Amino acid sequence: MSALSVVLMVAGVLLLLATFYDLFQSIVLPRPAVRKVQLARTVVRPMWTVWKWVFNRGTRIERSEARLAAFGPLALITVFLIWAVAMVLGYALIIDGLGWQFHPALSDFPNAFYVSATTLVPLSYGDFVPEQGVARAVIILESANGVAFAAVAITLLFELYGSFRTREEAVVALDAIAGAPPTGVQLLETTGRHDMDSALKETFDEWRRWAAMVLESHLAYPILIYFRSSHDNESWINSFAAVMDAAALVMSSADDPTKGAAKLMFTVGNHLVEDLMWVFQLKPVTDGIVEKDEYEAAIARMRAAGYKVRDGDEHWQQFIHLRGKYASALNLMATNLVAPVAPWVGDRSYLPHRSRPRRSRRPAPTSS
Repeated sequence: MSALSVVLMVAGVLLLLATFYDLFQSIVLPRPAVRKVQLARTVVRPMWTVWKWVFNRGTRIERSEARLAAFGPLALITVFLIWAVAMVLGYALIIDGLGWQFHPALSDFPNAFYVSATTLVPLSYGDFVPEQGVARAVIILESANGVAFAAVAITLLFELYGSFRTREEAVVALDAIAGAPPTGVQLLETTGRHDMDSALKETFDEWRRWAAMVLESHLAYPILIYFRSSHDNESWINSFAAVMDAAALVMSSADDPTKGAAKLMFTVGNHLVEDLMWVFQLKPVTDGIVEKDEYEAAIARMRAAGYKVRDGDEHWQQFIHLRGKYASALNLMATNLVAPVAPWVGDRSYLPHRSRPRRSRRPAPTSS
């Protein structure tokens, strides 16, 4: 065995260790580790930057939404392919160094790569047979890794789509009382006009549990952030922001029995915002973003819906202080994820840009 073969085998072992470590951190470990380097994080973010630049340039919103929605599943498949190729390559480097222990002997690296790939799947045809102990052990180990990798992949898919479905059930249900796209003012107005105090409290309680669920699932598996809502004018970021706005309005400007539920929801929701800022590596500013005239219009609608509201500069300052804890971060996330525009969330210049009329073609010149 040459010195080069030893070096390549050591490189293969190191590549496998790095791949197994990344798989453990990304899938097996049920919580995000501090300062860890993840393949998914390193690969998916640049992919998303390019993807949204390419596919968010059309004038038809439904087509752009369909293309943007395809990113999450495709990014997941890409990460799985990278892990699989890394394992095949790592074992191929080891097998190449043990090529003389096979019958017939492996003459070059492409043959070693072929043996490794057909073993991991496994689809070995028996054209290269390991005849000595070390080679046999490597083949058995790679075959076992292939079975384990498939099992982990299937388990992860069930976990991801289960979390996605749970997240979206609350988003769809919110449409009935908050509109589409949802707003906090519409949520309060609907529940106030129809004497639905219990529904408002239940909404705050449901979204407190929703925030805790997203906090656990989306931090453990950040790729879920790129899975878009499946209905028009909906986004989980916008829906969450609407409930946070409703809670901030109740806490700052209303005498209402749901204030306790609103405070609990706001506390858990603010925890979610802080951790999402860490995932996105955002540096938001303390800015409520909403203008005072928009706040006054919201208060007027709440008063008309039957709420006992308290307005004035003191309560305006309380509201803008509460909203400053989450508004900037959610706006940055909504803009980064190209979420559908909502009245108080996202890039407000986005709507006129997307609704501009398409240019008409010039009529062809007529021949005289």
